[in-house]
Amino acid sequence: MKDAAASTVSHRISVIIPTLQEESCIARTLRQFKRELRQKYALEIIVSDGGSTDRTIEIARSFADCVVERDPKARENISLGRNHGARVAHGDILVFINADVIIERPDEFFSTIITTVAQENVAAATCNVLIYPEEENGIDRVFHRFFNWYFRLLNVFGMGMGRGECHVMRREIFERVGGYNEVLAAGEDYELYHRLHQKGEIAFLRSIKVFESPRRYRRFGYFYITFLWFLNGIWVLLFKRSFVEEWKPVR
Repeated sequence: MKDAAASTVSHRISVIIPTLQEESCIARTLRQFKRELRQKYALEIIVSDGGSTDRTIEIARSFADCVVERDPKARENISLGRNHGARVAHGDILVFINADVIIERPDEFFSTIITTVAQENVAAATCNVLIYPEEENGIDRVFHRFFNWYFRLLNVFGMGMGRGECHVMRREIFERVGGYNEVLAAGEDYELYHRLHQKGEIAFLRSIKVFESPRRYRRFGYFYITFLWFLNGIWVLLFKRSFVEEWKPVR
């Protein structure tokens, strides 16, 4: 990576972002990784595209260190996209975020995850996920604060849970568990963290926040989304496959 020698830390962090038809938001997501931030934490930014036909790849090339392209006709899901990105990554620490995710305080975020995942008893980390502040309404606020609390509780009781908007782990442990289950179109976040929890603690970083677009909740509503989350979780736990064959993109 350019200027990596100027980094003040010994770690190298690969930020992996799966995309599909994300021209409307990918530039904003990539711009948050300023040059100074990349140098300080030796960041490598990887966009793993699943066959976009809009301007996603063109925009990503302007900001990312590496853009992984897939044949639009090939089988693709978010698990495959994340794994493809991880295979070309050079980092000791892997950070998976979605194409619409904005980190609240990037400097604090990266310094905290380095300290956290360096602990031998920690298998992975995750954090609070909220809606973009400028678009958040009362329902968003209540729903996401409840679910952040609920996911913290799942980790306390050993279930293992990290919402796909922010997954953090050491590269060696990611490879040890075999990465994301590429059969799963949905529920892959729960399934991976369930396996990771068998290797160590899942650290829920309560002081860290990331924000996502409300686009899916606006399109389908919270009841429908929660119902699908529940069904996919049950199917993954009992049958080792997701309930839905495709997690439909909302653009």
